[in-house]
Amino acid sequence: MSKIGSKPIKIPESIQLNLEDNTIGLKGKEGEMRFNIPSVLKLKREAVELKLETINQEKKTKSLHGLYRQLISNAMKGLETPWQKILEIVGTGYNVKLQGEDLLFKIGFSHPVIFKKPAGIRFQVAGNNKVIVLGADKQLVGEIAYQIKKLKPPDAYKGKGIRYQGEIIKLKPGKKVKTASEGAA
Repeated sequence: MSKIGSKPIKIPESIQLNLEDNTIGLKGKEGEMRFNIPSVLKLKREAVELKLETINQEKKTKSLHGLYRQLISNAMKGLETPWQKILEIVGTGYNVKLQGEDLLFKIGFSHPVIFKKPAGIRFQVAGNNKVIVLGADKQLVGEIAYQIKKLKPPDAYKGKGIRYQGEIIKLKPGKKVKTASEGAA
């Protein structure tokens, strides 16, 4: 049996749970989420816990057991307090602003870049060089943060660009270091 899948999920008081056949509906202060559970898994609701059980012991079933248990648990946590990813904009003259609900980036291009707000996501800007991506769906928050980072990935020589908060970029040595070491030899 899956070790993760066998753990019961505690149901917070702020979450409304709706079980229908192989569908689970969750509703919290951050929004709503719905999951279709594979037919090889069964959901059992006890007083303040939710348990996921398997019908057979096949390898595929065991992996689905742990996956769906964690997806439901992450959804409950996200509906209670939103998941977040923080991105930093590094570079001289690089900045970000909120324009309505969309993000307006100035990141070294000849034009400003507008990033449209997708459904289920909120943006916050701290200062003029930090973007906070918030949402109930952990996977969607990570995907949107990655798409923002892809607008201007960190440069390998100067480190300029968009990066996750706390991400360490290993910089490559430039031409000066190369020519200085050749001249000494």
